[in-house]
Amino acid sequence: MLAQIESMAVNGIDGFIVQIEVDLGGGMPSFDIVGLPDLAVKEARDRVRAAISNSNFEFHYHRIVVNLAPANIKKEGSGFDLPIAIGVLAAKGELCLTKLPETVFIGELALDGKVRPVNGALSMAIAAREAGKKYLVIPVENLTEVSAISGVVPIPVETLIQAVDFLEGRSNGKVLKPVQHQETAAVVIDEDLADVKGQEQAKRALEVAAAGGHNILMIGPPGSGKTMLARRLPGILPSLEQEESIELTKIYSISGLLPYGVSMIQTRPFRSPHHTTSPAGLIGGGRIPRPGEVSLAHHGVLFLDELPEFPREVLEVLRQPIEDGRVTIARAATSLTYPARFMLAAAMNPCPCGYFGDSLKLCTCTPLQIQRYQGRISGPLLDRFDLQIEVPRLAEFELETVPKAESSKIIRQRVEAARALQRERFKETATFCNAGMTSKELREYCQVGPDGRELLRQAVQRFSLSARAYTRILKLALTIADLDESPKIEISHLAEAIQYRSLDRKGIG
Repeated sequence: MLAQIESMAVNGIDGFIVQIEVDLGGGMPSFDIVGLPDLAVKEARDRVRAAISNSNFEFHYHRIVVNLAPANIKKEGSGFDLPIAIGVLAAKGELCLTKLPETVFIGELALDGKVRPVNGALSMAIAAREAGKKYLVIPVENLTEVSAISGVVPIPVETLIQAVDFLEGRSNGKVLKPVQHQETAAVVIDEDLADVKGQEQAKRALEVAAAGGHNILMIGPPGSGKTMLARRLPGILPSLEQEESIELTKIYSISGLLPYGVSMIQTRPFRSPHHTTSPAGLIGGGRIPRPGEVSLAHHGVLFLDELPEFPREVLEVLRQPIEDGRVTIARAATSLTYPARFMLAAAMNPCPCGYFGDSLKLCTCTPLQIQRYQGRISGPLLDRFDLQIEVPRLAEFELETVPKAESSKIIRQRVEAARALQRERFKETATFCNAGMTSKELREYCQVGPDGRELLRQAVQRFSLSARAYTRILKLALTIADLDESPKIEISHLAEAIQYRSLDRKGIG
């Protein structure tokens, strides 16, 4: 006898329907799963057999064949346990099949019949809604995660018996309690820019970077406050838009990093991997590719402290995601694409001892050591930093006399106002901020007058700027104009944008 059940799987960050066909036939008892299952899926036969028996259902030893369609896509994970068990019971004729065509099942089974949570439930819920399904039977632990998605009714279950009760119309009122839409409140940022004494130029650079989503590199001696400044960057970033929040939550859901009880991520991520991170850890990878740090920092900040300490092969893999806003991981079994549109913030010392160019302490490095240290960062990667600023060390008397600066809350208001202008500017496109402008948008919105073109020409000739640096200066100038609420790019905006290319102007240090 044949039964057809629908479940969900995830490809990249998007879910798709998986047809589970269960056939019970004659012959020697066996339990085979086909359709490119991985090891975790193959092991479902043992979990399903035990769960059915321990849930007071009779498990008949037939020749059972389970097909996962489409059969040309690799299936992974334990989320097919529940639908396979439902399929076995339906094929035996023990279930009412009225609700099956409009229901999708996901969940891992314990040997005693309990239903355990799975990763990627949010992506699956969205895909189920787009496929026109009415019900989504999910583990109770995944309920909060999918409650923010309208258009599909989540049916949380704790056991296989409860899933069967739902199909038979014997649902427990406690289990099927109506779900209220839940959102997590934005996390309060305790680290405030007002705590950083001095460094007004660096704070202004952070404001510009946050307003336009630009990459920033800070260079200075130890103790100048580079890391302290970077960790306060999330406090001035604008709130996530609904579309951004859903996309980010999908990534954390499939990675198993979504906190329990959280339905939607409302704060921009701040990821700071250690310099011992591998290329796969940064970009993503594995036998079955998983999102890396660049994807976990999507719509947020990826901070690389002590930039030259990262292996060169690790840094070089960042170049393509910075430009494309996504990363494609190809393996023999599959090829997956994950979003990776992040702000890259980095900090570094000017030399191995850290005091090259410092006015307060003498550098002990040789010119060759300095050259080798700075040479760990390639020119193409350096060129992708829109803002390259020096963060000098403050003298002792400056630490005591510098007045308290603006709070992150005030700076964030200006950033929000600039982002509002950008949302209006790019409302008909897929662009989120100035840093992501396409060439067409650059020509349309970054027009400058004769004086501005002459200033840019002189800057390109004097500092040997690349074409990429030229376009990034224009994008940066537009962001500065947005902060000033100026309808066009003035020459003062261009001048400020050019000065942020300090490493282009005079080299590191």
